[in-house]
Amino acid sequence: MTTQALPLAGITVIDYSHFLAGPFLSRCLAAMGAEVIKVERPTAGDAGRAHPYFIDGQSGYFLQQNMGKKGLCINMKDPRGLEMMHELVKSADVFVENYRPGALDKLGLGYEQLSKINPRLVYCSVSAYGHTGPDSAKPGFGLIAEAKSGAMAQLGVPGEPPPLLRMPLADMYTGIHGVAAVCAALYGRVASGKGQHIDMALYDCMVSMHDYAVQGYTLSGGKEIPVQTGHDQPESTVYGVFPARDGYLVIAAQVDDAWKRLARLIGGEELASDKRFLDPASRNANRLEALAYVKAWTMAQPSRADCIAALDAAEVPCAAVQRIDEVLADPQIQARGMVVEQEHPVLGKVRLPNLPFRFSDCDTRPRSVAPLMGQHNRQIAAELGYSTERIDAMVRDGVLYAEEAVERLNLA
Repeated sequence: MTTQALPLAGITVIDYSHFLAGPFLSRCLAAMGAEVIKVERPTAGDAGRAHPYFIDGQSGYFLQQNMGKKGLCINMKDPRGLEMMHELVKSADVFVENYRPGALDKLGLGYEQLSKINPRLVYCSVSAYGHTGPDSAKPGFGLIAEAKSGAMAQLGVPGEPPPLLRMPLADMYTGIHGVAAVCAALYGRVASGKGQHIDMALYDCMVSMHDYAVQGYTLSGGKEIPVQTGHDQPESTVYGVFPARDGYLVIAAQVDDAWKRLARLIGGEELASDKRFLDPASRNANRLEALAYVKAWTMAQPSRADCIAALDAAEVPCAAVQRIDEVLADPQIQARGMVVEQEHPVLGKVRLPNLPFRFSDCDTRPRSVAPLMGQHNRQIAAELGYSTERIDAMVRDGVLYAEEAVERLNLA
């Protein structure tokens, strides 16, 4: 039962971002109650609209990252478009962008320009390298940050090129850090009365994620440099991926109690009391022998499911390495509502990943599907005080643009 308004109810966010880190950031703000206005450029819109999976001309990529937002598509190169954006900024609380530093200054949408219009504005920039430093002007994507950060160098099998992560770790991690920073800046504004510029960099966020590599290197005087190790962590034995007869599973038995339970399961009391494996340092020193015992046991079981059942019974942390179809069928994911079904005006029912926010007294389920391009042009302009005649002229002149389905389905 919901008894409170969503935490960000009453906050207005202008999302002038594209692709992933920025849209994900603002999607999270929308889920927590903010009114998010997604601003796009005619006629292609957010670059994410050109990213698969496609069905009936709609991008699942865009639908996922932009649910819960209103859609405004406006030509910023027309003075009337810039004027309308400045009017929108006057009453906004947050502005999110993820262009290369300096790009929006040329459009009249940089922080210095918008903060003069609205000193209370919290302006969040997301970029590859941030707005300072020798690389700040360089373009970049998540892949670049993942490679430069040292994360990728630790992945994969020794002697082979590092694999791609296949999930946008840098973008999503930076996006959620942006959510935290925006919320903190909004809270700080209560006392100061002023907004500020938040400068988020994908590269910074990836470097901040290292739990071992940085401190291991600095505290060892430069001797400890993590390298590719394949399917486990040499400094955390046993902690990795193991083969079964019909798939793979992970086992996390790096702490003493878990190791003893695992050892008793696979080798009895003799293995549990083996001096080679009594503590973390000993297990790390005799890592290959420990791994060999575990692999022999997993491969001796009839199936992966049998491995997991036995490990669960012994209270050894483990899990199957699941394909995405197995994830969507997982009762835990279903119980947590991590896949949401929405009614899209063009596609009908769509199923997309939910966000992980759970509050005891308010409902963070998405309130609307991602907008069609320019779907809320007229509504937003009218709320800013624009007359019907003025709006019609801007539509006629292409200052306000909407995709064909908006008119066809009478969604304007």
